Amino acid sequence: MSAVPDEPAVRLRPMVVEDLPEVMALERRLFPHDAWPEQFFLDELDHTQGERATRRYWVLTEPVADDPRTDERLLGYVGMMCVLPLADVQTIAVAPEAQGRGLGTRLLRLVVDTAAVWGAEQVLLEVRADNDGAQALYTREGFTHIHTRRRYYPDGTDALIMQKPLTDLNAPSSASQLR
Repeated sequence: MSAVPDEPAVRLRPMVVEDLPEVMALERRLFPHDAWPEQFFLDELDHTQGERATRRYWVLTEPVADDPRTDERLLGYVGMMCVLPLADVQTIAVAPEAQGRGLGTRLLRLVVDTAAVWGAEQVLLEVRADNDGAQALYTREGFTHIHTRRRYYPDGTDALIMQKPLTDLNAPSSASQLR
């Protein structure tokens, strides 16, 4: 477990099943039209274990003193899938009251850095076409829009597919062998 730089009280740690009630509450607040069902998170967490793990999920929390039921409050979470040569941001969320503190940037950089360590050549993500704030974050962090999936979300909103290369994608690589 480590602290997020510039936020000494904020803790970053792996997501566990016990986090899901708070994760689901935040998921429903932030994504009312397309929140993941709890079973999606359970299935994803199953893929974080063992030698052949292809997923990593983390939560950001901060200590609370005013709630006798818990000693920490969920600020955000992020999940990554990495099946080489690609990594994918599965989900990323920051509580509205914690936005503007750079936490989304920290979570996104965690995924990119982890993907690079795992040997991924690029990181992909999808974002709602109407989520200007998230698109701005991804663009600032070096992601570019490469494709649009029309009417992808349940309410008919398009999904923008964005990519960040971690290597020279034109150089010979393990992906070249798949062609």
